[in-house]
Amino acid sequence: MQALLLAAGEGTRLKPYTNATPKPMLRVGAEPILGYNLAMLAAGGFDDITINLHAFGTVVRDYVGGGARWGVRVRYSEEPELLGTAGALMPVAADFRSGTFAIVFGDNLIELDLRAMLDAHRAFGGTATVAVWQRDDVSQSGVAELGDGDRILRFVEKPAAGETPSHWINAGAVIAEPALLDDVPPSGPSDLGRDVLPRAIARGRALYAYRLAGGLWWFDRVEDYRAALVDAKLAAFLAR
Repeated sequence: MQALLLAAGEGTRLKPYTNATPKPMLRVGAEPILGYNLAMLAAGGFDDITINLHAFGTVVRDYVGGGARWGVRVRYSEEPELLGTAGALMPVAADFRSGTFAIVFGDNLIELDLRAMLDAHRAFGGTATVAVWQRDDVSQSGVAELGDGDRILRFVEKPAAGETPSHWINAGAVIAEPALLDDVPPSGPSDLGRDVLPRAIARGRALYAYRLAGGLWWFDRVEDYRAALVDAKLAAFLAR
């Protein structure tokens, strides 16, 4: 199965760590963040992976190669200009029209069984299933409002105080059907949480939430990365 592993972000808020290294290649424990995500995709049965690149792409290529270490096939999509978390699909859309695919943010670490999420996606029978995680402070996140049967009613990106529809945030993993590609603008940058998922809902497509019970670690700022390096729960998860 196909997957898009997003690795093109510049990580400007993580300097100096990202002065010569893309954010997904920062090491946590024994491996770069990207390596754990490749292992997660492989374990989930997603064995045909495209990685998008922008800043310091050779660092990613030198580490990942063709994907043989993880038992997967890896291809690359170069972005001279950043296309965003959804726009990154457009240069490779033809390859993703054949069946169910995954999108994974390469700069997060998620305690997620992708096979179980795929089973849930098939049971839901919708256009897309979004992994969601409960977070107290949602002011910097995309928040999902959930209805009956965990159908997603709407997304609110970085809600203001008092305007939070829930505390379930987009965790950075989506399993989707090819119909979702029709909701991505054909050119220019676009974002999954801000542009594409809301558009899909507005068009009547059925999107569902897959609630995570495990951990989620993000690396947006220097303090996030430094905290992760001494996080005992994260260390235990990575040691499994």
